[in-house]
Formats: sequence, structure tokens, C-alpha cells
Amino acid sequence: MMRSLYSAISGLKNHQTMMDVIGNNIANVNTTGFKKSRVTFATALSQTMKGASAPTPNPLGPPAPDLQGGTNPMQVGLGAMLGSIDQITTPGSAQTTGNPTDMMIQGAGYFVLNNAGQAVYSRAGGFTLDSSGDLVDPASGALVQGYAYVDGGAGVDSENAATSNVNIKPGGWAWNAAADAAAPGPYGPLQSYSIDQNGIVTGVYTLAGVTTTHKIAQIAIANFANAPGLENLGGNFYSGTNNSGPAVIGVAGTNGNGTIIPSALEMSNVDLSQEMTSMIVAQRGFQANSRVITVSDTLLQELIDLKRN
Repeated sequence: MMRSLYSAISGLKNHQTMMDVIGNNIANVNTTGFKKSRVTFATALSQTMKGASAPTPNPLGPPAPDLQGGTNPMQVGLGAMLGSIDQITTPGSAQTTGNPTDMMIQGAGYFVLNNAGQAVYSRAGGFTLDSSGDLVDPASGALVQGYAYVDGGAGVDSENAATSNVNIKPGGWAWNAAADAAAPGPYGPLQSYSIDQNGIVTGVYTLAGVTTTHKIAQIAIANFANAPGLENLGGNFYSGTNNSGPAVIGVAGTNGNGTIIPSALEMSNVDLSQEMTSMIVAQRGFQANSRVITVSDTLLQELIDLKRN
């Protein structure tokens, strides 16, 4: 059979995969924190018809000219294959929501969440509070991780070294929750809270007309040596892989981590105009490979017709 048939088939399969990736990008054009993907192709193996030959040197040696020049190899390509499907981690645009529990990372980094005991990472910061006052992902209930603050004495906020669930209880005894579980602390119920660009959640407490502010927690941020190497788990969640490197947990604004924009969400980084153009390229590539199969079939038909003639 003709090699062009199988080369064209490989082209058809690759452009089908390209369309699958483009379709997924377009489907997620409004998905919060979504990162688009792209497809690259690579040449398959080539059949060598004739190897390369070196020039034939003159027996007299230099500076006498060579007796015969060298020749290049003669090869016929055997089609194409998928080179890679890369995740493009460029930031998306910011959308202001006014919701105090919404957050966007401006720059590098991922939110850290505990999803049924598994550490997962996300760029989608559309969080909410559950009935326990924990900051969670509304779709899955995964718990946002951070560094809790406790009363270090004399009203000094002291940050814990280990990450834990970020707990905010509007209207309740939220600050220094461990001590307040037994008896309310001296600062009164939580009236309001705010989140700054470093991810610090600050509460406003009022008791007997006296208002005080204390830090409740600081949002944890994870960074990776190779963020495009993360594995997409669905639900806007990612997990580490052998090629992403281990998660380096820290806070916003330090060690290369981006800062947090409160009351805003990161939109998808999909560019519809670019995706539509890529769709045209994929369609034409598919059509061209289909035409190669059609023409190759016509040539084979001519060979079969030789017997009839």
C-alpha cells in the first residue's frame, strides 16, 4: 500500500486531537481560573531510501580538491505524531465581584485546599463559608488552607507554623477559636472581616462598645518549579506530578508568590479569537489530509484498472 495513505491517516488523527483540545478550551471560556491548552505536532519516523555519503578525498591530500562531493540522505517521511499537549499558565483577566470571600492570585501561585484528605491546588478563588465558618470551595466542599492566628498574649496576634482550615465566623466568637470553644474571649463577637493583598484575614470585634481588630488567618499559597507540569483533576483542581516538582507552601507576596486581589476572580485565559483561528487551521489540516487519502485511492484505482485494460 502507498505510504501516503498512512501518513495522511496520522494527520487526520492528530488534527482530531487538536480539535478536541480547541473544543475543551472554548467550552471553558467562562470557567473561573481555567488555563487553556495547545497541541504541537512532531514528525514521525522516516524511511531512509539512501544514506548520506562523505566527500571522496583526493589521494594527493589538501589543498588538492576532493574527487567527489558528498551526498545527503534520501528519506521519505511516514507522517506526523503528537508532540505535546501543553498547558498555558498565563494569567486571566480580573473580574470584580464585591464578594468578601472571593480572591484572585495576581502572579504565580495556587490556592491550597484539602479535598477529602487530598491536597489539591486551584487558581479558582470563588470561595464561600459553610455552616461551621470554614472557607470552602462551594462546588466540592474542599477546605481552603492557611495559617491560623492565636492570641499570643496582651492582644498580640501569633501565627501558627502549620497550615489548617481557614475558619471565619461572622457574628460569632471566631478569633482564637481554640480558646473560645470553652469560653468566649475578651474581644467580643466578630462584626466584620477583610482580606488584604497578602491574604491576611483581619476581623473586627466589638464588646461593650469597644472595637478591636485581630488577625484571624493568612491564606496559604503553593508554588511549583514547573507549574505546567501539574495534572488537571477536574473541578478546577490540580495535583502535583513527578515533573511539576513538590509544592512549596508559603504566603502571598513572598518567595516569588503573587499577591491576592480580594473580592475578585480570575477569569479563563482562553482567547476566543485565537481559538477560532486555530479551529480554522485544524479544519483545513483535516481537509488536506482527507484529500491526500482520496488522491492516493485514485492512484490505487488506476493500478487496479490496468488489469481491465
